[in-house]
Amino acid sequence: MTDSLALATGLPTPSAATQAEQLRTLFRDHLADPRSSWSVGTFGAIAEFHRDAEEHAELSLGEEVFSAHTERGALRLALAPGLLAYAYETPGSQPGHWNHAVALCLPKDAAVMHRRQHLTELGADAQAVRAQDRAGVLFDMGLGCQQIDVCVRTADAETLAALRAGLGASLLDPANPLMGAMPRLSPHRVFACHFARAEVYQPVPAPGGVSPAGPHTHVLPKLMREERTHAATIPIPEGWTPCAHLYPAHPMRDAMGQMQPFDAEAHGRFQQLLMQFGDPALWRLKQRVLDALEQGAAPGMGAGSLTRHERATARIAIRQWAATHAMSTTLSMWTAAFDAAAADAMAGAEE
Repeated sequence: MTDSLALATGLPTPSAATQAEQLRTLFRDHLADPRSSWSVGTFGAIAEFHRDAEEHAELSLGEEVFSAHTERGALRLALAPGLLAYAYETPGSQPGHWNHAVALCLPKDAAVMHRRQHLTELGADAQAVRAQDRAGVLFDMGLGCQQIDVCVRTADAETLAALRAGLGASLLDPANPLMGAMPRLSPHRVFACHFARAEVYQPVPAPGGVSPAGPHTHVLPKLMREERTHAATIPIPEGWTPCAHLYPAHPMRDAMGQMQPFDAEAHGRFQQLLMQFGDPALWRLKQRVLDALEQGAAPGMGAGSLTRHERATARIAIRQWAATHAMSTTLSMWTAAFDAAAADAMAGAEE
């Protein structure tokens, strides 16, 4: 973390050695945990790395560089100057749900990648995670993303010919046939930022198809046209750009996103990350809400007096309390004050 983050959030600035050790522990612990998932990407273009508990994975957990790969995909992370781990929670779209993640960020200017605008051949992929892929040819797809290069890699003669025929053209041009050919060609997808690389080996789904379980990518031109680095709902500190994300095990959803009984251990682990890497002001607000619910106190603040992210924090605290406590007058009051969707859902359940 840097002094600019301390000014933005009130976080103390640890020494460089402490920062490196915190990141080293974070990367090692969660690359070794198959319940944790990862992504490298931007708003509208993202590569995800997941693995099953029983799936064989090759792990390399060094001092500066850390990687995991399976038969379906790979992820590599490296310590980098200025790298910030920033933990946060956001309300889920469904009443009672919430999301959590750790954003891996760089200062805005330092995060910028090549921003190529046209399909470009880059040569043999010497940085491939697996040695067997380093003879493959890497192509930047020319999507012009701010903080990542969106690439594909292949050693297949037909796929090489198709890609080379499209050099210099925009992949997002509706007249370009290459995008439509991607499900058939299915080159490896490689999404890279300054400190992380995700590789996906699985086939590209056909238009309208479902992404496979495990590593996969999403490229959504409509969202990319907004030229955002991240969703507005994510409370990233001003001046920082998220380039990759860690998604630790969630207490209410399994790795496939299916609901499960509340996992208190998973919840506690993420709360520790939130204390260590989150915004201390939002953490203190959350504790105020939880303390009030514990004491049976009525809401002492109005939603209108809080910022967008503060309101979201209060809503998350209420939802997390509701996940482990019976309905009460106090919980109903707080829900009505800060979480209209959940209040409506509760009212409907009572009818």
